[in-house]
Amino acid sequence: MNDDLKNPSLANFIFSRQNWLVFAASVFLVSIPVFMEAPLVRLFPILSVLMTGFWVWLSMRLMSSSRTYLWGDLLFGFSWTWLTGAIYWGWLRYEPIWHIPIESLGLPFAVWCLTKNWGKIGNWFYLGSLLGTVLTDIYFYIVDLMPYWRQIMRIDPAGASQILQNALEKVETPWGEGWAVILAIILMTVGTGSLLNKQSHWYAFGGAVLSTILVDSLFLLAAALA
Repeated sequence: MNDDLKNPSLANFIFSRQNWLVFAASVFLVSIPVFMEAPLVRLFPILSVLMTGFWVWLSMRLMSSSRTYLWGDLLFGFSWTWLTGAIYWGWLRYEPIWHIPIESLGLPFAVWCLTKNWGKIGNWFYLGSLLGTVLTDIYFYIVDLMPYWRQIMRIDPAGASQILQNALEKVETPWGEGWAVILAIILMTVGTGSLLNKQSHWYAFGGAVLSTILVDSLFLLAAALA
């Protein structure tokens, strides 16, 4: 062992820095499907699905080395979010009722991997991303935003401005704002609570959960500016 790593303070610093890098990477990887995959999958849905193979291949390559194993692990979990997102947004985006079932396709495999203590970082990232998606969809159902979802998916993007404004009016009611606060508190509590566990897989989970607030806020801003 390197003499530097025998120093507890230095070792703690290295692991802490690594955890925050995992956290930042998780936030970034949650944003990719929203801001890059969604536009891509509308034009090239089959290509988007096939790209999952590249992500899996790259993750395995990274996991083959102890120096990059952690990042391969995280990327493997990301491949699940990419695949399920490509399937839903490619062919089923017109019907929101299919959103959670499709996004959950990787859930049995993720749980199985965790029972085998394999791929903890990637699988916890996937679970965190899925939790954020579920809570966002719950909000859409509670505030009755699903009709606007269906309309936006069937209209030319240039004509979506009025629909977004109508949806924003629902959000800005006491009912909409109240539930937004409740779900934001849940996300903040779960996300920050996971960071109390000084392990990389919890930082991956926390980053994925907390990034939901960021992504949802950006969508809200887009609606307000429409």
